Amino acid sequence: MNSALAAMLGLTLSIILIVKKVSPVYSLILGALIGGLLSGWGLQNTVTEMISGIMEISAIIRILAAGVLTGMLVKTGAASTISETIIKKLGPKRIYLALALAAMLLTGIGVFIDVAVITIAPIALIAGSRLNLPKSKLLIAMIGGGKCGNIISPNPNTIIAAENFGASLPSVMAANIIPALIGLLFTVYVIVPLLPKNATLQPYKLPEEKEHLPSFLSSMVAPIVTVALLALRPLAGIAIDPLVALSAGGIAGIIATRNWHKTNECLSYGLEKMSSIAILLIGTGALAGIIKASDIKDILIHLLANWNDGGVIMAPLSGILMCAATASTTAGATIASASFAPSILGAGVAATWGAAMINAGATVLDHLPHGSFFHATGGAVGMGVKELLKLIVYETAIGLILTISSVFLYFIVI
Repeated sequence: MNSALAAMLGLTLSIILIVKKVSPVYSLILGALIGGLLSGWGLQNTVTEMISGIMEISAIIRILAAGVLTGMLVKTGAASTISETIIKKLGPKRIYLALALAAMLLTGIGVFIDVAVITIAPIALIAGSRLNLPKSKLLIAMIGGGKCGNIISPNPNTIIAAENFGASLPSVMAANIIPALIGLLFTVYVIVPLLPKNATLQPYKLPEEKEHLPSFLSSMVAPIVTVALLALRPLAGIAIDPLVALSAGGIAGIIATRNWHKTNECLSYGLEKMSSIAILLIGTGALAGIIKASDIKDILIHLLANWNDGGVIMAPLSGILMCAATASTTAGATIASASFAPSILGAGVAATWGAAMINAGATVLDHLPHGSFFHATGGAVGMGVKELLKLIVYETAIGLILTISSVFLYFIVI
């Protein structure tokens, strides 16, 4: 069987298994195995290609280091402080902008998008009940802001894309700042008004006992230290590896918020979150190895050969297709960058922009029902599956705007 068709059948099998609630890691590994065997490579060569794909994912240790920052932001209450401050400062008249901006900032400084939504959701529900607002608009504002922050963050999707393209993490983060701002405005002023004014919220009260939260200034120490260390490379030519910057930022935040007694709790939480991503990368790496060894990239190159700047189209398109298959920004960016980076670079696309455009493309369909993001964000505001399905088209539109903006910016800059 043609290796491209075989790889696609393996990918399709992975999708079916994930939809059937089989472990995504094992679904991806089995899909990779079947794809290789159907290609006629034999068991030994198939396993060799799978292992080769896994070995090329060298960013796992950096992703684990990111857990120090994530754990600190969530477990010290810094994430809650940042989101509450933004919402209070902007006030009730700009509630949708406040929610989107809070989600964008939290994901932009390293919090997972689903964790960011879960963190902000209680505040959104309280504000929504007081202002008689629908849940759907509150949720789409948070999701849209989260997607915008995700393409400029030191989160696993950005780390892995930068690693696979051989680009510096700060440059990949910076490349999508303007698209992220465009996406934020598009979410708040175009998408939110388009949503129907369905049932509004019932009164929602805060728990009487509220956890003591750190100040806004101390909460911002961790992201400021992290960004400052990462910025030394483009600004002063001093290369600080993300492994060091992410860890140092988290530790600085623990000290600044005076939560050193929570150090183990922060580290344990961060490790738990990042370990699941690291394990997922084993499955995505195995499948990426099979896709990379197949003829898929050659077929895609052939289809785009008659297009001007076909390599530019390949970057976001591969991100979109792979995130649709996995319903995960991280998995989508991993498979796309690992499989297509050599071809995209070979077409003359700069490493930074190849990674940035794949990263943006991986936000277009990461909210599909066979992924955890769909259920985690819906659960944060108590929305059912039927209600969430109605939001998919709006979420997709936000991802498309981010991707289109990233591609247009590439043409302007280059």
